[in-house]
Amino acid sequence: MNISSAVVVTEPEHVEEVIKELEESGLCEVYFHDKEKGKIIIIIEGEDVNEETFKLRQIQLIPNVLAANMVYSYSEEEWESAAEYLQKLSNDVPEILNDENVRAEDIVYKGHIKGYIS
Repeated sequence: MNISSAVVVTEPEHVEEVIKELEESGLCEVYFHDKEKGKIIIIIEGEDVNEETFKLRQIQLIPNVLAANMVYSYSEEEWESAAEYLQKLSNDVPEILNDENVRAEDIVYKGHIKGYIS
């Protein structure tokens, strides 16, 4: 599952009609808007980045939409991959850091924790 936010830009006089089109489209949720600036913040959900990109392109085709651009994207797959990587790293803590008999001031750090602690 991916969740992204995007900014939709329109002329201020078209904000209300673009919001209505966005809400009726089923492509996104309208989160916030600034009528004076013609900006609308939306949330797009999709199974993957391809679905999100498809939805964004459809939003860009809505009448009176001048621009629609992704601002932030969250991907469960990316998080799962990062979590696995971080878990692997947490198991690789050098023994010296877990040794209660070693004083912190006796540890010499040489720029990279893995393989450079003496």
